[in-house]
Amino acid sequence: MWSTRARLAAAYAGLLFVTLVAFCAAIYFARRASTNQDLGLRASRSAEQVLRTMAAAEATGKPLTTRDRMLVPRVTGDDSVWAYTVGPLPELRNVLETRPGFFLIIGERNKLLYSSFAMRQLPDADQGDINRVGLQLQPGTEAAVVPLLGDDRMLLVARTDTLVVPHVSRVVAGMLTSEAEVAPQLLLGTMLLLAPLLFLISVAVAYVLAGSTFKPVDRLIREVEAITDGRSLHRRVPTDEADEELGRLADTLNRMISRLQTSFGALRRFTADASHELKTPLTVVRADVERAMHPSTSRQERMQALEEAMQEIARMSDLVDSLLTLARADEGRFDLHREPINLEPLARDVFETALILGEDAGVTVSLPLVEDAVIQGDSARLRQLFLNLITNAIKYTPRGGHVEITLSMRNNNEIGFTVRDNGVGIAAADLPHIFDRFWRADKVRSRRITDGRGVVERGGFGLGLAIAQWIAQAHGGTLTAQSRLGRGSTFTVHLPVVVSEAGQPVVINS
Repeated sequence: MWSTRARLAAAYAGLLFVTLVAFCAAIYFARRASTNQDLGLRASRSAEQVLRTMAAAEATGKPLTTRDRMLVPRVTGDDSVWAYTVGPLPELRNVLETRPGFFLIIGERNKLLYSSFAMRQLPDADQGDINRVGLQLQPGTEAAVVPLLGDDRMLLVARTDTLVVPHVSRVVAGMLTSEAEVAPQLLLGTMLLLAPLLFLISVAVAYVLAGSTFKPVDRLIREVEAITDGRSLHRRVPTDEADEELGRLADTLNRMISRLQTSFGALRRFTADASHELKTPLTVVRADVERAMHPSTSRQERMQALEEAMQEIARMSDLVDSLLTLARADEGRFDLHREPINLEPLARDVFETALILGEDAGVTVSLPLVEDAVIQGDSARLRQLFLNLITNAIKYTPRGGHVEITLSMRNNNEIGFTVRDNGVGIAAADLPHIFDRFWRADKVRSRRITDGRGVVERGGFGLGLAIAQWIAQAHGGTLTAQSRLGRGSTFTVHLPVVVSEAGQPVVINS
């Protein structure tokens, strides 16, 4: 497998090579087209020079061609007619024989009057092809290319000036294309020699540039490798403000490491707290069982020890059930049985249970306001949520205190279930942590609170509010808390209600 640096260098070099090849091909064909155009201009100038040479000779009074009359018989009948034909004079050869280049002199009636010395040196087959094309080529038309023996070609153009040179219809001049192809071939050869060298240089430059570009990435990788051992989550990856992309990557990694640090810390606390919560009841159960098994223990003491062991086992069972509930909720494997529920009957049912709990604890419970609304939810889980809040309120309210429960609409889309007490309260510094698992504030954490009757046992694992928050969030709602130390606490559950098409809350008549 290639590294990213090698792939980037190869991609850059390949792209550069393709661009170079396309550029060279464009230059080659452009140069070739330009060369062919120049070749045509050179052939045109050669024909014009031949015309000027013939015009100069005519101007000295030396005719170059002659016009003879001849008798031509008719095709039918015995009568004949006179016709005129143009022929070259010896002076035409004397004037043009020394001129270099390939050209033909074409007279009237497409008669070949003269072929240059260079033209006559060509093979007979090439001369025949050139003469045939030259006799058909007319002035003003595009140049014609005639293939020759030996993989060569000749470009022919026709020019005329009948006013200066009588009896001459046009001059056809030619140029060998091999003369023009030397420059493009030389250019192509140079490019083919330089292309591999440029490709190798581009690969080396691309590899060096990619290496310098990936140096911050390598540094980032080393930093992350040093952090991922789980013991250095307090460290953070340095950010590079000069590089926007790497800066964003570093910020993202730092946020992820911060979340991992929080998760690892919570996991360690969770493990320690769970171990602590299980260790104490297990120790009690072991002591009770050993006491019950001792031979000198009376029957009454044995039964008392077994009863205490059963109570601790029940506490551990509740703890395990709570942990299992949170674990399933974290994994998303806890399905809620959702159905339309009227909250007013549920709130009144919970209130009846709260009266019994409050009577036993010496706390008065009231339900001054209750409004009805329909939500989509699991009635059993909502009852557990409401009872968790009420139980906490009663548990941490001293004897003679008061707990108030209300169920009221907040707006057309939301209803609030509020539990307010005047108990011990929670310190402001502890309030953000009350929904953490196994967390209890200093005063609330203590399992023994002194009231008017003396010391009363207050059991709790610190999981009730965590479960309550999960139930509220699973129903699309929120659970919030407000509290002042020594003044009491207020917990409010906000739940979305079912609304009609008109936007009004739906009520199911029971």
